[in-house]
Amino acid sequence: MCSILGFCGKDAAYDEIEAALSKTHSRGPDASRIVDTGNGYLGFNRLSIMGLTENGMQPFLYNDKKTVKGVEPADTELIVVCNGEIYGFRKEKEELLSKGYEFISDSDCEILPALYREYGTGMFERLDAEYALILYDVKEDRYIAARDPIGIRPLYYGITKAGTYVFASEPKNLMKLVDQVMPFPPGHYFKDGEFVCYRDMAKVESFKQDDIETVTKNIHDLLIKGVEKRLDSDTPVGFLLSGGLDSSLVCGIAASLLEKPLHTWAIGMDIDAIDLKYAREVADFIHSIHHEVIITKQDVVNAVEEVIEALGTYDITTIRASIGMYLVCKAIHESSDVRVLLTGEISDEIFGYKYTDFAPNPEEFQKEAEKRIHEIHMYDVLRADRCISVNSLEARVPFGDLDFVEYAMAIDPDKKMNHFGKGKYLLRKAFEEDYLIPDSILWREKAAFSDAVGHSLKDDLTELAESRYTDSEYEKGIQKYEHAKPFTKESLMYRDIFEKYYPGQSEMVKDFWMPNKSWDGCNVNDPSARVLSNYGESGK
Repeated sequence: MCSILGFCGKDAAYDEIEAALSKTHSRGPDASRIVDTGNGYLGFNRLSIMGLTENGMQPFLYNDKKTVKGVEPADTELIVVCNGEIYGFRKEKEELLSKGYEFISDSDCEILPALYREYGTGMFERLDAEYALILYDVKEDRYIAARDPIGIRPLYYGITKAGTYVFASEPKNLMKLVDQVMPFPPGHYFKDGEFVCYRDMAKVESFKQDDIETVTKNIHDLLIKGVEKRLDSDTPVGFLLSGGLDSSLVCGIAASLLEKPLHTWAIGMDIDAIDLKYAREVADFIHSIHHEVIITKQDVVNAVEEVIEALGTYDITTIRASIGMYLVCKAIHESSDVRVLLTGEISDEIFGYKYTDFAPNPEEFQKEAEKRIHEIHMYDVLRADRCISVNSLEARVPFGDLDFVEYAMAIDPDKKMNHFGKGKYLLRKAFEEDYLIPDSILWREKAAFSDAVGHSLKDDLTELAESRYTDSEYEKGIQKYEHAKPFTKESLMYRDIFEKYYPGQSEMVKDFWMPNKSWDGCNVNDPSARVLSNYGESGK
């Protein structure tokens, strides 16, 4: 991960921008640089992943078809900062070289100003990438910003009292610069004061009418490609392995592609970790070098406030699931040289949660998937980004591969519904014949991540909240809030901590992540799948 900041006007001093950028030093601890564009600032904190030399350092200054060094910004054509991974950049680079462009590093992001010069804002539709970027067109005196179609890389914005737009990787960069912080919409670019949608991953023009065999083959092939392209790194790569289907498949595929053993990590509570044994089973099967992180109730309690500060959310399920992810990533950072982590996020949004078993029809199933893809940047993707980046690591998400998501979202939703008594049947069936992971894992129903770390984790958090508020204090406390009003003592505790670090910024998150309460069987008062009647064998 890296962090970027763009202040698109003259109503701030350099030291203010420097202080704002320093708030996300952990995202890019290797080097920092701020360029005065002449009409604002572009700042960058670097975590070196691709193109590790000094020539790969941003902002990139660009002129006359090449990246330039040692010149004044006013004498350049374009200035760019990007937090991203541009997959397939070598092919794009070869094409640009054939057109006379020149490059000075092996950084994937160095091709971006050349792509803009060649295609303008049309470049964004071309990108196969997880990215957030800010570009200043010196000649046009115009700022452009953009974010990938899933929102895997974070970007936020606000407007100063003088009317200047400010963009940054995290809300904490913006808190002292603007009054209201909002997430930059995924799949959009900003130009001339407007946000323009260039790709909507949830929108399906027509559903694929492929048979089951074709569907599962395409799922299989596209996911393998999604994993393969995310293994490209100039620094060591590691893997989060919970023992559930999604992370196990990512690890199993990677193990089949690489010639050396993977390094895998799992986390669990000291008294009732559900998934450690399953993660170990997968690790033994794929012959990975496996690491276990064991945490206690006190570790959970101690982590709550720092996790909320890191995440910038008050959402219940996001915070619960982040405790374990934050602590395992902290252990990885402190005990290894790994810089890149592959994770299993975004499968549930496409193929279904436990609660989507209650979808009344295919149309409702699809609408729920569309909603989850549109909002995932506020929930699971946010969780993965912050827990990983605050520990100076980079997240890569194979299930978020654009080709994979585009195809999977266009599968006839009736085929994705649980007609077989097994959630995510198509995904499981797609890898049935490969034997990349044990059959017992391929067909196992998994617990929610926070439950899988240990059922006691959720209970410890509930107990902590109960100890903080009497019933009368709770009733009084929830009246402070109108948007996303807390509805349990636990949710009030999270909201109060959130307001300590991000006062008045609750609208950065749409609402609490919850099952679709309008469906029979889903009108529950807790986001955990544990409260659903179909939880069954999950998490045992």
